[in-house]
Amino acid sequence: MTMIQEINFDGIIGPSHNYAGLSLGNIASSTNAGEASYPREAALQGIAKMRNNIGLGLAQGFFMPLDRPNMSWISSLGTTLADAEPHIRAAAYSASSMWAANAATISPAPDCKDGRCHLTVANLQTMPHRSHEWPGTFTQLRTAFANQDHFVVHTPVASPFGDEGAANHMRLCSSHEAAGIEIFVYGKTGGPFPARQHIEASKAVARKHGLATNRVIFVQQSEKAIAAGAFHNDVVAVANEQVLFAHEEAFEHREDFYAELREKFPQAEIITVPADKVSLNDAIKSYLFNAQLVTLPDGGGMALILPTEAKENEAVWSYLEQLVAGNGAIRELCPVDVRQSMANGGGPACLRLRIVTDPQLVDQRFMATPEKLDAIAEVVGQYWPETISPDQLADTGLLANIQEARQKLLKVCGLMELDG
Repeated sequence: MTMIQEINFDGIIGPSHNYAGLSLGNIASSTNAGEASYPREAALQGIAKMRNNIGLGLAQGFFMPLDRPNMSWISSLGTTLADAEPHIRAAAYSASSMWAANAATISPAPDCKDGRCHLTVANLQTMPHRSHEWPGTFTQLRTAFANQDHFVVHTPVASPFGDEGAANHMRLCSSHEAAGIEIFVYGKTGGPFPARQHIEASKAVARKHGLATNRVIFVQQSEKAIAAGAFHNDVVAVANEQVLFAHEEAFEHREDFYAELREKFPQAEIITVPADKVSLNDAIKSYLFNAQLVTLPDGGGMALILPTEAKENEAVWSYLEQLVAGNGAIRELCPVDVRQSMANGGGPACLRLRIVTDPQLVDQRFMATPEKLDAIAEVVGQYWPETISPDQLADTGLLANIQEARQKLLKVCGLMELDG
């Protein structure tokens, strides 16, 4: 007898966290390029967010940082870390796997034809610094979800179709354990910025997972949103159980999409934030929609776990206060400080991958408890660099420190098989 529930798996922010400005179309990443980062502070902020979730009564997991710099990727380019051009070296060092929402696309067992939970690792091929993540992510997911009676972990969609994982995927359902409607959001263009999610990749994932065609929707992200800096759908929309919470300008052909959603899932509660109350720019700057929309236990309704930047934006916070006062599905606002991640273009929702399953079926080494988070925080406090500037990436001393830090974390978590 399985007890299915939603688990949020957060990526622990790695010791090589730095601001190299590698992500075209990500306004925060570009704006802060070249600034000093604070890896220790960043990781501790992420751990505090996980503690907050546990305090709300939510199931919480975590993923390890990937091995950085990625020496095998550097070698495949015919160079060495010392000789590589600065942008290649920075891409090898990137700690971007911390944004676990891009790790994979997840279809829970109730949605899939074979009754197993399916995970397809994202290829992330649009951005060089993320394109080499998938082998490490695949190994980690195969370790965490090794029970083949309940999980299937797929290799990425083949080139040339870009797939960015759960950041462009939403699921609506009457409850987490019930069969749901899966929404795949793809892009076409965004002015000067690339559309990262291809419709063919989304269709391939749906086929791999064995999803029924009458329980799948493919919708185009608005070109205006991509051009404004919404490089993933989760910057302008988020869903949980029966609720879709989205900006008015999130989707192309919005009304057609809403009509199809209501036809396939009549229980849908669509909350559209009007542009005249919260502009697209304010929504993206504050990461209002890059919140974790979660169901509180014991009938407490839903909560938005938001970045503190949302509270600091007058238009955004005024709208949110009116929203929760309206006695609707969303009843609680929970600001969290993830400023180090935000400065590189990732809010609370970017840091987590939602997986609906029985927690007992997961390798327990990846499940968070207050005691485990204490142990992780101790390693971070002792071994994570206090600060990194991009020009330090050529420093061999920094290389040794970063590698030692990750190994210490793997040892504490009992996951040394992920070393290398």
